[in-house]
Amino acid sequence: MNYERLIDEETWAFIRKTGECYPDDAVDLSIAEQRAVYNAMAAEFRVARPDVVVCEDRSVGDVPVRIYTAGTPGFTVLFCHGGGFVVGGLDSHDDVCAELCAQTGYRVVAVDYRLAPEHRHPAAFDDAWAVCQWVSASFDGDIVLVGDSAGANLCAAVAHHARGRIDDIAGQVLIYGAFGGDIDAGSYIEHAHAPMLTREDILFYGNIRAADGTDPTKADPTLTPLSDPDFTNLPATVLVSADCDPVRDDSRDYRDRVLAAGGKATWINEAGLVHGYLRARHTVGRARDSFERITVAVEALGQGLWPYD
Repeated sequence: MNYERLIDEETWAFIRKTGECYPDDAVDLSIAEQRAVYNAMAAEFRVARPDVVVCEDRSVGDVPVRIYTAGTPGFTVLFCHGGGFVVGGLDSHDDVCAELCAQTGYRVVAVDYRLAPEHRHPAAFDDAWAVCQWVSASFDGDIVLVGDSAGANLCAAVAHHARGRIDDIAGQVLIYGAFGGDIDAGSYIEHAHAPMLTREDILFYGNIRAADGTDPTKADPTLTPLSDPDFTNLPATVLVSADCDPVRDDSRDYRDRVLAAGGKATWINEAGLVHGYLRARHTVGRARDSFERITVAVEALGQGLWPYD
């Protein structure tokens, strides 16, 4: 794959800066070391919250959350962060959540779900689901599920599980998510050695998340949403992927499953971008444009609009 041709210089600068903080062989570090370098990398890219945003840290049961508001919101975003289910937390995506809040005017509730390997599946899902139930019971207005990478997987899992249980999820915006696609086909092979995320990384994180004795042939939508045999009655779904990313085709396949079941879904595949590009939204033009498309999608879904026909 000729990434020198596909990826522009701004994005390469982002990739190099990320590598200075979070090396390609980070999966060979201890879990504690991985978290330390990931947090340092996230801090390197973090920008100040917009002045209009007010934050509150609290707990929903045993799950820490951070609530962002700007004025009097009519809708709520439930946000789940990326990090392979192993790294990341409230601080790693703090500025992303604050900017989503400022740009949409919606309340954002970020979930600090439990991480593997100390807490294997279904711990992260259980935490996201508990917070979604709390949001539904605590605030007026519809909910939009938003997550990147591992967080996109969790949001999709919540959306599938919520059918018949919660009726105020208006939509989901899933950003470069891995939903349980065929690891031996398509983009997983085409971009097996992509910058920022490789096929080997995906296998590492998938294995470390799964509970001991997990049957990989068993459909479990709370682990791999694409394994769900039923895609009916899902909320309106916007999937955003990076083209130079092994998990790219999962977004396409998820869209196709929703459409085949009669639902609303669209797939936005961002040319020349790589996994994790949300952190590049202030330095890379393509990432900046994509983040604008993401915030427009979140705002539209919260209001029950579908601008993709």
